[in-house]
Amino acid sequence: MNFLMVRKKEILILDYINLNNMLTIFTIPKPFTDKHIAIIQQNAIKSWILLKPACEIFLVGNDEGISEIAKRLNIKHLPNVKKNEFGTPLISSAINLVRANCKNDIIVYLNADIILMADFINTSQHLPQSEFLGVGRRWDLDVKELIDFQNQDWETNIKNEIKKRGILHSPAGIDYFIFRKESFQNMPEFTIGRVYWDNWMIYEARRRKMITIDATKTITAIHQNHHHPYLNKGAQRKENPEAKKNLALTKGRPYSFTIEDTNYRLTENGLKKKWFPWIPFLKRYVRHYL
Repeated sequence: MNFLMVRKKEILILDYINLNNMLTIFTIPKPFTDKHIAIIQQNAIKSWILLKPACEIFLVGNDEGISEIAKRLNIKHLPNVKKNEFGTPLISSAINLVRANCKNDIIVYLNADIILMADFINTSQHLPQSEFLGVGRRWDLDVKELIDFQNQDWETNIKNEIKKRGILHSPAGIDYFIFRKESFQNMPEFTIGRVYWDNWMIYEARRRKMITIDATKTITAIHQNHHHPYLNKGAQRKENPEAKKNLALTKGRPYSFTIEDTNYRLTENGLKKKWFPWIPFLKRYVRHYL
């Protein structure tokens, strides 16, 4: 399927992929020792299993409970991820593991607390044949119990809950990434679950002149709210040693791009180019340097 867009004198033709069985989803779960964390991670993973057409799914890491959940849900497990000195997995190692073991051309990284619904597959069919990065904002929602996925109305019910209680997160928080398997091969050794690495992904994609896509309007990604324990002996989330190391691996906060820095929007009818994708960078430069 082709999508033809005319913008002033520019004509852009995008050849969309045929998505049949072309998605590999992976995540790096937290240990399943905390009761609430265990509940929301199971909710998230089960929602991915229900996607049609079925996706290949990997759980990465060897923290407590991951192997057992993978076996129980009959999904793939990659335990041998590299970790930093604090025992936290490195996202670059996880991507390399998945890249070496997956059977599909498109990789999706998801935080382990994100619920997906049918619109993820429906709108992902508009992804371009060329190199790209797809991201989107999430809906924050309190979820305390296991979801009854046997109930055929579970998607409708949770969408109603979003309308009542959900909060759309800021563009700085990025909980899923869709990209081609060959992309991001020279990724720095960022620590997962700490700040800045996700913002670097958008910066790096723009630097490499990839098509960067904001899918907020078409993909309903639901983040199940949970507590954030203090890290590294009490240090705050942005001030702990792992966060500082992640920041050092980037070019600094002015290069920490957000979803606003993408240059395309994904709509129900396909991709639409943004008119002024450079404005967020200009604002950030002024804020930090002037």
